Amino acid sequence: MEKIALSHPSPHASASPGQAVVVMGVSGSGKSTVGELLARRHGWTFIEGDAFHSDQNHAKMRSGIPLTDEDRRSWLEALGRELARHAAGGVVLSCSALKRAYRQLLRAYVPDLTFIWLEVGREAAAQRVAGRGASHFFPATLIDSQFAALEPPHDEAGLLHLDSERPLDDILHTAADWLQRRPRARS
Repeated sequence: MEKIALSHPSPHASASPGQAVVVMGVSGSGKSTVGELLARRHGWTFIEGDAFHSDQNHAKMRSGIPLTDEDRRSWLEALGRELARHAAGGVVLSCSALKRAYRQLLRAYVPDLTFIWLEVGREAAAQRVAGRGASHFFPATLIDSQFAALEPPHDEAGLLHLDSERPLDDILHTAADWLQRRPRARS
């Protein structure tokens, strides 16, 4: 599937009431695929988080160097601004959001932000990333750094935890059902 920075809902999509959702997880968990399909299903905007990394961040990752918190700061701020800009009409962002501090920074822009955590095993993640080919900026050698940085959001509110090794249709159905049942915050 082609990665896009920002897609707006199709005029033919049936729009659901707007929510702001981050599909999170380590590289290879299926964030982009699930995020884009959920956005299409609900008639919401989709933001491909990886497209907002700086050229320096992309170069660093291509070289097999993990990003630091400092490298990610301006990227997360840009994503927070995009989330806030599109939240009223509904938006889904694909973003690793590996650490609690990263998720808190995104919530500072959209306080009622929800997260769908796609958990994947290390071996499955490595296979998926390796299957992308050499043209992708994120090499499979960085998978271990993603798992090392991950602070699982088990105790955080507004979170759906899914096994990303389940069939895609099951993941989408469960996520869409959960989003539909979520009460909307009052503005």
